[in-house]
Amino acid sequence: MSAETVARIREILSSQFDAHALDIEDDSALHAGHAGARDGGGHYRVFIVSPAFEGCSRVLRQRMIYDALGDMMKKDIHALAIRALSAVEANKQGL
Repeated sequence: MSAETVARIREILSSQFDAHALDIEDDSALHAGHAGARDGGGHYRVFIVSPAFEGCSRVLRQRMIYDALGDMMKKDIHALAIRALSAVEANKQGL
């Protein structure tokens, strides 16, 4: 199930945000026994670079990602750590 969830997250974020870089890590094993994990929701870490985030606050970027993932946030994803950068920010950081 986890590999399928990662693939779905990748597909959605790639298409919604024209991602220049996208890395998704499944941290679910680190949270075994946690209430959300018992209910089937995984823990994931996302790093994404997209021009769509230019001029957006960190909170707005997170909302954009949560909105794009929609129902996955209710069932498949219990926790999501997000690092979202604009293309300009990524270039400034040498990424």
